[in-house]
Amino acid sequence: MLDLDLSFFSADLFRNFILKGLVFSVQLTVVAMLGGIVFGTALALMRLSGAKWLALPATAYVNGMRSIPLVMVILWFFLLIPFIIGRPIGAELSAFITFTAFEAAYYSEIMRAGIQSIPRGQVHAGQAVGLSYAQNMRYVILPQAFRNMLPVLLTQTIILFQDTSLVYAIGAYDLLKGFEVSGKNLNRPIEAYLLAAVCYFAICFLLSYLVKRLQRRIAIVR
Repeated sequence: MLDLDLSFFSADLFRNFILKGLVFSVQLTVVAMLGGIVFGTALALMRLSGAKWLALPATAYVNGMRSIPLVMVILWFFLLIPFIIGRPIGAELSAFITFTAFEAAYYSEIMRAGIQSIPRGQVHAGQAVGLSYAQNMRYVILPQAFRNMLPVLLTQTIILFQDTSLVYAIGAYDLLKGFEVSGKNLNRPIEAYLLAAVCYFAICFLLSYLVKRLQRRIAIVR
């Protein structure tokens, strides 16, 4: 049996090591979620537009991003962009841009499915009252699609929060890095990683529970 000692974890350790990483992980999740949904919605509309000059690039982008591991995208961007522009951009900024661009491909597929789930009669009704394509999407289709896809969007966001731990590859100080640093400083690496796993589990379990409750409420409204 391992000689585990979890007593090293304290409020001071949380403030000095963990809190900074937790704040960055949450910030990265929120920024990548919002940016990914906006960019992903634009990609979904491009794919559904019927215009090949819009649909083909969007399809290539989505399929390309979904075919590459996230950690490779993180490393490529972090290493190649400074080489191209001639100056470093920093691990944190690189993580924000990379995660937003990567998650947009996944949010795009969710939004595309949500838009296609709206009955065609809704589209025809909007056209019948004189709404343009943009107005129809803004006032009729997208609000319903967002409501239909909200649980799936939030579930993808939970996965996004878990994936933020991959920024260790470029040295960004996230939640996992905070536990790693505290474990090394106090010579308790095993306990630190164990507590990190518990922390990730607790956060994701709570978020999953809230998503399930939201899903039930939406189902009742319908």
